[in-house]
Amino acid sequence: MNLKNLYTTLKKNAANILLIGFVMIMVFVPSAKSWVLQQLVSVGLFKATIKKEGVNAMTPENSSFYYSDAAGNAATTAGLKGKVVFINFWASWCPPCQAEMPSLEGLYKKLKDDNRFVFLFINEDEDKEKAKTYLEKNNYTFPVYSKAGPVPNEMYSGSLPTTLVLNKEGKVVLKKEGMAGYDTESFIQQLKDLL
Repeated sequence: MNLKNLYTTLKKNAANILLIGFVMIMVFVPSAKSWVLQQLVSVGLFKATIKKEGVNAMTPENSSFYYSDAAGNAATTAGLKGKVVFINFWASWCPPCQAEMPSLEGLYKKLKDDNRFVFLFINEDEDKEKAKTYLEKNNYTFPVYSKAGPVPNEMYSGSLPTTLVLNKEGKVVLKKEGMAGYDTESFIQQLKDLL
């Protein structure tokens, strides 16, 4: 095959070559996948909506679980009644989790000083040091917690990321499996409407 024929063949198949290259990068470079997903979140393609009437038949009685902070101090979500609780289950190795992290950090920074809100970022990494390193590397400042007991399957079935919002009565008003953008004015207003 001479150089002219090679050039013509490449020109004809340029779109296919680019597509194959893109797919290869997405498969073999996890950070590339999370970057693309992050761009989709940032343009508002993935949105979460709070339902005033609640999610399914979840009541405050069946929507509580124990969690612990980095020092090992345990508490229960049932003890957070009277506050709006934002819960996010995540792992450092999960590309969709990585993609929504900037929006979670943005939401946390906007509302962290309002004591009517509680943020529980529940890490699912087996190696907690790996999670800590990931957060430090990316300058994320939100506090990290761990499960300290079973979580009702209706709330969290193991799908990452999963985000929940509990209203002041402890009722689940948002359950979102998969990534979303949370630092938008629209979503923040939905949270404030629960107060």
